[in-house]
Formats: sequence, structure tokens, C-alpha cells
Amino acid sequence: MSTLSVPLTPQLEAFIDSMVESGRYSNKAIVVRQALKKMSEDEAVEAVLRSIQEAKEGKVFRGDLREIMKQID
Repeated sequence: MSTLSVPLTPQLEAFIDSMVESGRYSNKAIVVRQALKKMSEDEAVEAVLRSIQEAKEGKVFRGDLREIMKQID
């Protein structure tokens, strides 16, 4: 596992500290990891929702992906 040094605003640092002090998380690294995990999950949900919207708009490909790629080139 690598280590990353990131400058934080005083507000973000206070928020992280409060999460640890409340006992919800055992240390600052876990707070940041959980925040990044949540962000990643949110991005995945947004991608699915975009795909659903595109399908509703008829923006879907049907057929063999190799054949579709030949048509695009």
C-alpha cells in the first residue's frame, strides 16, 4: 500500500478529526479511504444511470462489437 501526502483545508482536517474522535473510524487514513471508496461507488452509480438514460434515448449498440467497430473506423 502506498502513502500519499495531501494538503487539507482546516475544515477538512477538522471533519476528519471529528470522525475519528466520534469513534466512527479508528484513524484518519480509514476516514480518507472510506471517502474515496464512496466517491468511487458514486461514480459507478452515475455511469449506470447515464447508461440507462442513453438506452432510453435510443443510444445503444446492438450486435457484434467487432462488426460495430469496423463500421465506426
